Amino acid sequence: MKPLTVQKVLFSWSTGKDSALALYKLQQKGELEISALLTTVTEEYDRVSIHGVNEILLDQQANAIGLELEKVFIPKKCSNEDYERLMRQMLEKYSEKGISATVFGDIFLENLREYRTEKLCLVNMDALFPLWGRDTNELAEEFIALGFKAIVTCIDTKFLDKKFAGRQFDRNFLSDLPGSVDPCGENGEFHTFAYDGPIFSEPIPYRKGRIVLREERFSYCDLVPLQNGQVSNGEI
Repeated sequence: MKPLTVQKVLFSWSTGKDSALALYKLQQKGELEISALLTTVTEEYDRVSIHGVNEILLDQQANAIGLELEKVFIPKKCSNEDYERLMRQMLEKYSEKGISATVFGDIFLENLREYRTEKLCLVNMDALFPLWGRDTNELAEEFIALGFKAIVTCIDTKFLDKKFAGRQFDRNFLSDLPGSVDPCGENGEFHTFAYDGPIFSEPIPYRKGRIVLREERFSYCDLVPLQNGQVSNGEI
């Protein structure tokens, strides 16, 4: 009897809670082999795009997860055309290696799902969404109940007060959210950095730095990388 062939996939890793929970779900099922985490980094800032997380912390996450990390470096003034070109180059490299799909932590944005599916089709890959269609209240609660920990790194002040930047993603945070804000921030209201939980071999040490406003809209909480063993201002 021939051994069963395990499907090899890429995992789109944002550093945040939805990625962490989606990865946990995949690992629990054990049906797919994750070849690498794929993350977009803004090269002038050495930070994860949108989430604003220091690249060192991204590297520490990947080490604690135990997976290879692949970075797509984009310029700070990246056009959509340039983004798609750079991403396609990376995806083609993996498609040629026999990687058949990329996994995302998206939950309910139909236009984003269609966009990802369309672009992956161009490189003969599928798009997989392990959290798709789940109730976001339930997902937020499940994330916390599983022992994951995350901190809010970016707030879109169009939707949410800047004072939420730098807060822990916990039940107090959820109870303080206005009813108009999705509990998982699926509409882009906020973004997070997952630093502890069942997918990590050890917590990612950091301390909170400055909170700054960018583009007169996005409030970022800087996370300063620490070495293991250093005291982190109470976060872990």
